[in-house]
Amino acid sequence: MTSHVVPGLEARFALAEAVAREAGAVALDYFKRRETLVIETKRDPQDVVSIADRDVENLIRARFNEAFPADGVLGEEYGLEEGTSGLTWVVDPIDGTSPFVNGMPNWCISIGLLHDGVPVVGVISAPCHDELYAAALGKGATLNGKKLSLDASRTIRNAVTGIGANNHVTPALVAGIVESLLEAGGNFIRNGSGALMLAYVAAGRLVGYYEPYMHAWDCMAGYCLVKEAGGWYQPFPTSGERLTKGAPVLAAAPGAIDDLRKIAGI
Repeated sequence: MTSHVVPGLEARFALAEAVAREAGAVALDYFKRRETLVIETKRDPQDVVSIADRDVENLIRARFNEAFPADGVLGEEYGLEEGTSGLTWVVDPIDGTSPFVNGMPNWCISIGLLHDGVPVVGVISAPCHDELYAAALGKGATLNGKKLSLDASRTIRNAVTGIGANNHVTPALVAGIVESLLEAGGNFIRNGSGALMLAYVAAGRLVGYYEPYMHAWDCMAGYCLVKEAGGWYQPFPTSGERLTKGAPVLAAAPGAIDDLRKIAGI
């Protein structure tokens, strides 16, 4: 698939960058006064949400609905709004809400766009770091305008891998993943934002990222970024209701693909 087969890709990519910057500024303002936020929990005490998440998602939805009313939108807070254009925005208004509410900078705004189930736009704004990651199908990936290109000589043994965990998977499974990675000569970090760690894979800061259960809004933007930077990702199931369910997420730089697929059993 090449960029010319995606209708209006240029305009949507430009809008995604503008919206990510605007949403990032709103989220950063909330972050700076986070002690005033009412924090709620979802299905688990570790899974938190605040008015910041909801306001940022509403802003993003409003911008896309106004510019491209036929596009679908899937967001973490308000679910799937079906479209008729064949294009669906996939949005996490604040990925890393737990770091966000606890005063850590490891959170981001993640905006992806799907066409025929393929991520064709990926924009991630990390306001605390003043970083904007942006990619579109066939157009490469950038960080603050600088082109990203992955180094094939970096492997799990000479670089760091990101690992994600949540209450959808057992502690034993996560422990086994970490053990396998360490036994293979690797090492890992977890910063509380899967979307941001995927952006770090695209930027060459991490050599790969694996999470055994993750949602589309956490990974679609990052997947586009990794692919356009020269990496690989495990496809996410996007047909029908599967788009709203969780699935294993794995992305890797060229030199880490085989090792991480083996560790993940993919």
